[in-house]
Amino acid sequence: MTYARILGTGSALPKKILTNQDLERMVETSDEWIRTRSGIERRHIAGEGETTATLAEEASRAALEAAGVEAKDLDMIVVGTTTPDYIFPNVGTVIQDRLGANGCAAVSCEAACSGFIYALSIADKFIRLGEAQHILVVGAETLSRFTDWSDRSTCVLFGDGAGAVVLGPSEETGILKTNLYADGSHRDKLYFPSGVSKGFDDLKSGKDFVKMRGNEVYKFAVREFINAAEKILADTGVTVDQIDWYIPHQANLRIIEAVAKRLGLPMERVVLTIQDHGNTSAASVPLALDTAVRDGRVKRGDMLLFEAFGGGFTWGAVLLRY
Repeated sequence: MTYARILGTGSALPKKILTNQDLERMVETSDEWIRTRSGIERRHIAGEGETTATLAEEASRAALEAAGVEAKDLDMIVVGTTTPDYIFPNVGTVIQDRLGANGCAAVSCEAACSGFIYALSIADKFIRLGEAQHILVVGAETLSRFTDWSDRSTCVLFGDGAGAVVLGPSEETGILKTNLYADGSHRDKLYFPSGVSKGFDDLKSGKDFVKMRGNEVYKFAVREFINAAEKILADTGVTVDQIDWYIPHQANLRIIEAVAKRLGLPMERVVLTIQDHGNTSAASVPLALDTAVRDGRVKRGDMLLFEAFGGGFTWGAVLLRY
């Protein structure tokens, strides 16, 4: 059997760091309030000249170098993002050109914070079917571009960044299973109110920002994270004890702690970067993975469980051996 295996990882963060203390001077909030409710201490914010594509390029180059793969040898690029540089061309083609990988397939996948999980699932199938040898999978976001910096309930949560992996075929175990889910009936609980077809009237008036009903999102996310984790473990016959590292979407520390407790996973086996990155949406899982790979926590042969949850709602889980 041919598996899709992660050959290398990379990540990138904007230069500017916005701390909780900085936010105290911007809105009515406090470092203690933010840390207690979210676990976030600081986040990176894109500055002039930094876009989703530039951050994705930096993360991709690091992943390609780690994998020992040349950009010209890529067969496909799949990008998870909700904040592309352009409506079209898709940001996958922009990244492709910046890397000098022109000619391979390149596409963007829009599934909010679950974008990287969805993109990884797509890439996995192409590798398994023998349709591609090397695929670059990216999660990249610049959510600060449409964050309401006067709304303390949302502006404290989000950050910008990018993470990337290079997949290749292997006879050794790689990605065991990917499970994807969505429920559009909950779209009014976490959303951006306008778009191309619907119109940008709110954006023109300066009122078009991320909208979130936090308590409802929290309850749904905890329940479905648990369900998705239990389902993928049952599908593969892997037990919780066999998971070396749980790498969830870094949206809220309380969500992560509640899920880990219910699954029986000690927090010592959970990769946390939320304190340093905030919620980077589709970038959060690959960012956390690269951080843990480069600091030596995640090692070859480790069993990893990824999960992400995003507006829409969309969510998913991936179980793999690194």
